[in-house]
Amino acid sequence: MRIFILFILFFVSSFLLFCKEKVPSRAQATINSPDGQLTVNFYLNPQAPQYEIRYKDKVVLNPSSLGFRFKDAPALQANMKIERTEVLEEDTSWTPVWGTDHRVRDHYRQMIIHLKERNNPHRLLDLVFRAYNDGVAFRYILPAQREMHKVEIISEETRFRFAHNDTAWWIPADYDSYEHLYSKTALSDIKGVNTPFTIQTKEGYVITVHEAALTDYPAMTLKRLKDRQTDFKSELVPWPDSIKVKHSIPLQTPWRVLIIVSRAKQLLASHLIENLNKPNKIKDTSWIRPMKYVGIWWGMHIGKYTWHSGTKHGATTRRAKQYIDFAATHHIQGVLIEGWNRGWDSWLSGNNVQSYTTPYPDFNLKEVARYARQKGISLIGHQESGGNVPQYERQLTAALDLYQSLGIHAVKTGYAGKMHPSGQHHHGQWMVRHYRRVVQEAAKRQIMIDAHEPIKPTGIRRTWPNMMTREGVRGMEYNAWSDGNPPEHTTILPFTRMVAGPLDYTPGIFNIKFDPSGKHRVYTTLAKQLALYVVLFSPLQMAADLIENYRHQPAFRFIEEVPTNWDETLPLQAKIGDYVSVARRKGNDWFIGTITDEHPRQMQIALGFLTPNRTYEADIYEDSPQTDYDTNPTAIRIRHRRVSSNDTLRVKMTRSGGQAVHLKWSGK
Repeated sequence: MRIFILFILFFVSSFLLFCKEKVPSRAQATINSPDGQLTVNFYLNPQAPQYEIRYKDKVVLNPSSLGFRFKDAPALQANMKIERTEVLEEDTSWTPVWGTDHRVRDHYRQMIIHLKERNNPHRLLDLVFRAYNDGVAFRYILPAQREMHKVEIISEETRFRFAHNDTAWWIPADYDSYEHLYSKTALSDIKGVNTPFTIQTKEGYVITVHEAALTDYPAMTLKRLKDRQTDFKSELVPWPDSIKVKHSIPLQTPWRVLIIVSRAKQLLASHLIENLNKPNKIKDTSWIRPMKYVGIWWGMHIGKYTWHSGTKHGATTRRAKQYIDFAATHHIQGVLIEGWNRGWDSWLSGNNVQSYTTPYPDFNLKEVARYARQKGISLIGHQESGGNVPQYERQLTAALDLYQSLGIHAVKTGYAGKMHPSGQHHHGQWMVRHYRRVVQEAAKRQIMIDAHEPIKPTGIRRTWPNMMTREGVRGMEYNAWSDGNPPEHTTILPFTRMVAGPLDYTPGIFNIKFDPSGKHRVYTTLAKQLALYVVLFSPLQMAADLIENYRHQPAFRFIEEVPTNWDETLPLQAKIGDYVSVARRKGNDWFIGTITDEHPRQMQIALGFLTPNRTYEADIYEDSPQTDYDTNPTAIRIRHRRVSSNDTLRVKMTRSGGQAVHLKWSGK
């Protein structure tokens, strides 16, 4: 028996010695976050470089391999040596053109590991690690070198070996859409996942996995390794020929990011994704203006109007002017007109060949633009590719030139439908290049972008602040014609999709049970619709309902008054998938948004964040005693009280309910 046990021990130790995930006994390099809570250890074994992440001395990621595999060259991973290591610390601040906070601190410690192959052809690889107080990021750099001039990457061999089989909120790996409901499961139940996705650990801390500075590279999904409960590998979106990346050297990958915080609500305050992007490239930003807008949009989704021509055509000159008049009267800065241009009829046949410069006969673009300017309203243009990107690119310059000539400074773009040419994906490198080209061409003409069916946000709004907002989510329109979004959906989004960046969810539906047949509805109360304007951040924020549903409705005053650009954000209380409460400040005014899932909920919100010795006038919009999620979801109570930093607000929400608060200080 003793000999048998010794044999087993020898076998196990030998296996570990030669296993690919074998770890040297001591880290070759280490970096800590400025506060010392996060640690990145770097190991170099013969098979692959590895990194390990610890938080408060607890393992977040077990040693995980790094490297590349190429089409016509050996893998760049094994048998490497460290040439040198660089370490530095940066602590700066910058002012966003717009955002959730007026000032952003960028404080990190950085470690660069310069690697070189031991054998021919002695290729070079740099690994860059950054440790922030709220997370870790790393990227690959293939520097200029005689041994490589261009690469075709067939696999980025990045591993994420999570320490425990914890709970995650995630959507499936989909190369063309992020418009899914979130699942809540153990990591071991995931096959593939789009980022960002978020993990709640048994120890209580929270991890969000994403990427930053996605430029000329495909989006990263993660695939769980077979027979490994918690081990994941990066899976890049491919070209039609299955190559993942086609690039010249030098090559710099996006950052692979793990935001790590002690409590879920801290995710709402993180600027890590933005900080990993380059500074603003637009010198004159005076034309970049966050705003609220209304538009001819919801009516098409519920079948009242159509995008295409005919008796129900939505985008007519007369209707556009009605929306402009409404916006001017109600302090709404913009109006979006969809379906104004010829070609929507072709989409009915599945072809989608549009003109982005020629209006339908019942829409006079120049007259509508003139009328909007006269009323002081910003017209928001619209360009829907329908997935036919070559056709859109051929007209892109002329279409943007037209908007520039008419003084239109914002465009909503769309990519609904199957991608053309066949084999390309919405999230592949070819489309990442396209999305960036649109942003840059728009910037040349002082045009802001709101992208639908987009690539996920990765913080480029810092570099190109005309990239205002984007969809990339299962948004409000799903309530119009599908099973709808369940009550918990918007209590998950702030900790998943919105961690990546601004979210054009298009809230503000007042006619909650709009469908006479009862088949479709919005799965919230009216008060929750108001609270979403604070909870779900977007610098371009739509009041999405038909304007006739806003008339003579006192609750619309909150939408009139709520900003879309903030000086300070303060997360208050949160539990992923259950409830969210956040306060945001603009000037002297504070706004609070609180929402719940399918369960009624009561909360207490201490107002200690208010400036001491000031009295604020609080307008409170909330579920009333008569509000019922099923039978009376539009009932709302609007009350007024005076408060100070010593007070506490009581929140009582019905199922899928909410509370929206405007706190005003007059300066007296």
